[in-house]
Amino acid sequence: MTIADGGDSPTRLEGKVSAIIVCWLLGFGSLVSWNSMLTIGDYYYNLFPDYHPSRVLTLVYQPFAFITMAILAYNESKINTRRRNIFGYFLFFASTLMLIVMDLATSGSGGIGPFIGICSFVACFGVADAFVQGGIVGDLSFMLPEFIQSFFAGLAASGAVTSALRFITKAAFEKYDNGLRKGTMLFLAISAFFEFLCLMLYTYYFPKLPIVKYFRSKAASEGAKTVKADLVAAGIQTKDDQYEDNADQVDRLSNKQLFLQNIDYGLDLYLIYVLTLSIFPGFLYENTGEHQLGSWYPLVLIAAYNVWDLISRYLPLVKVLKIESRKGLMITILSRFLLIPAFYFTAKYGDQGWMIFLVSFLGLTNGHLTVCVMTAAPKGYKGPEQNALGNILVLCLLSGIFSGVALDWLWLIGKKNAF
Repeated sequence: MTIADGGDSPTRLEGKVSAIIVCWLLGFGSLVSWNSMLTIGDYYYNLFPDYHPSRVLTLVYQPFAFITMAILAYNESKINTRRRNIFGYFLFFASTLMLIVMDLATSGSGGIGPFIGICSFVACFGVADAFVQGGIVGDLSFMLPEFIQSFFAGLAASGAVTSALRFITKAAFEKYDNGLRKGTMLFLAISAFFEFLCLMLYTYYFPKLPIVKYFRSKAASEGAKTVKADLVAAGIQTKDDQYEDNADQVDRLSNKQLFLQNIDYGLDLYLIYVLTLSIFPGFLYENTGEHQLGSWYPLVLIAAYNVWDLISRYLPLVKVLKIESRKGLMITILSRFLLIPAFYFTAKYGDQGWMIFLVSFLGLTNGHLTVCVMTAAPKGYKGPEQNALGNILVLCLLSGIFSGVALDWLWLIGKKNAF
């Protein structure tokens, strides 16, 4: 079977619902390991109280994610997307597994050695994130908007589910000797299982869905080189000469042209995440004070953010709630920066109820605006351009995260015993 010309209507192809479910699971697997690290922050603060683990681990993670993503985005048209995503999920799985092995080998001891070891595996998470998130978003950008929405909902769900699991494991093991550590090990084992599940789904199931084969064949007919291995895995044999002819005949915009045409969307994502990561999670762990909830307080704040981030990613499915105006998106995103003084004064003078409300609103706006931008940007472009644009937008997103993580340290200015 040679490359399809995209003649079949995608509405008549089977597998749309299955593809949406798999996209959700793939999004879940893209962040479940990292969200696990954030959610078990109480365990690492117990082991490494002087090392600011939440802030340091985030600061380690993001440079590796950003630099790797920059390299991959620059070379996206030459990269085998299938190998890229499989490698990313395998790296997530192996690194999560090694965190368990290292903790068992050191018997859960603190100190600089184990902390450096944890940092090295967190760096692997950053590399894996760049491989997977950019690769999957680029791949889904030339398919249906519902696939992108489902993938980003899965990203948020990883945070909500890990928070729920953390509540369960903390409550179940809290009364036992070394219970915090036992709960953490079980938590990481569950995360490793989900990473392995995503690896299997992407490798063997997702490429064979009819609707996925349709869009990848259509992208190949428009000159996309990145989908060739996926088509072969789905049983669609591509003729090299036909494949090269398609690539040569179809003119596509350069990455620079795509970036300039969508610079406002890129800035939108940067600003969304520079604000979010300047507050979440470091500020929530270290700058919110002591309250009635005690050691549960930061876990409740993290859970509130994650749950509302998840809910909000389904809101754009309601047409009246979806923001499609480019100017409207920019105004809304800029107005979020009013949250910075709101968080400052609430942490200083407010009670835990107001802080939970603010964190929920942060998550609500983060997820909703992210999906609005990511589903609007690829419209009107050819398959290869949509793939490239997806990678560019993820790079802007990660650059915002990186900047936000760095700015998060400013909250420590004037705080006693900050370092």
